[in-house]
Amino acid sequence: MEVPLLDLKAQYKTIKDEVLAGISEVLDSQVCIGGPKVQELEQKIAAASDCRFGVGVSSGTDAILNCLMSLNIGPGDEVITTPFTFFATVGCIARVGAKPVLVDIDPKTYNIDPEQIETAVTRRTRAIIPVHLFGQMADMDPILGVASRYNLAVIEDAAQSITSTYKGKKAGSLGAAGCFSFFPSKNLGGIGDGGMVVTNDEALYKRLMLMRNHGAEPKYYHKFVGANFRLDPIQAVALLVKLPHLNDWSEARRRNAAYYDKRFAGSVVQTPYISPDCVTIYNQYCIRVPRRDEVIAHLKANKIGCEVYYPVPLHMQECFSYLGCSEGDFPHSEKASDEIMALPIYPELTDEMKNAVADCVLNFLR
Repeated sequence: MEVPLLDLKAQYKTIKDEVLAGISEVLDSQVCIGGPKVQELEQKIAAASDCRFGVGVSSGTDAILNCLMSLNIGPGDEVITTPFTFFATVGCIARVGAKPVLVDIDPKTYNIDPEQIETAVTRRTRAIIPVHLFGQMADMDPILGVASRYNLAVIEDAAQSITSTYKGKKAGSLGAAGCFSFFPSKNLGGIGDGGMVVTNDEALYKRLMLMRNHGAEPKYYHKFVGANFRLDPIQAVALLVKLPHLNDWSEARRRNAAYYDKRFAGSVVQTPYISPDCVTIYNQYCIRVPRRDEVIAHLKANKIGCEVYYPVPLHMQECFSYLGCSEGDFPHSEKASDEIMALPIYPELTDEMKNAVADCVLNFLR
């Protein structure tokens, strides 16, 4: 049977009328930039993240960029992060003119290895961006410890991990700020691009609000050189419809993951390791397998959706060649890129669909 990697239409069918009604309300109001719906979403996402403030922005990428700009990070500064992540994490550091300083991952969780961070700190280091990859938060206590010792800002890249927890604390609530993406494929996905920054720092919140609107307060009077990072209310109303379902959808993903874990037990398939300190939302369910590319070809031939997150670690990307990194510098990231693959995990999977996925993987590897 055919099983797509993600089926957004299945989810949309369950909320279509509410989404269309919300969009109609926005269009009738003709409040097409900002307004009460964006404010309501900001308040609710902040509350769901155990934070005081939320700032709706145009994408998860712009959430990170806004944080860096609002913290006045730029040329001459260094920011520590991981090479095993989506491009935006490192790309935003480069865009503000700072230098990305990369640290390898923990080979079990795929998140940044906190034990390697302190050796990467220099007198130019201004911030650390841990990435909560695939729905699981990074090991935050030692990261925050390094940040405290060297007076560094911690920006949580929580694009894949909204409402995930670490030792009972929500993603986005531990650092100076947390960045979420509402890209349609996320657990809480919009109907286009969108994102949010959450924070408990009121001064930073005010700066983030200014930066997302060209640094202007009042209109046409610019305190800073900001940008257009605004979230539009059509995205806000769609996300407000989805938000009450988020916990149930994430729980369904955990049930689907538990099914896969059981099916793959005792096989050569390496299933995701989830730290006992964490509750993950499984934005992706990534396995490691021998002959990964052959497994992918087999699944696709049998109409089973799959994907590689991420095929080329960022230190090996052409645009970052100026960093002077070489193959072998970050072996755990490189090995993960060669072996990892994602399987369908979305809430609407049926038992028959999950069986088809697991059978296809196991039948090839036997």
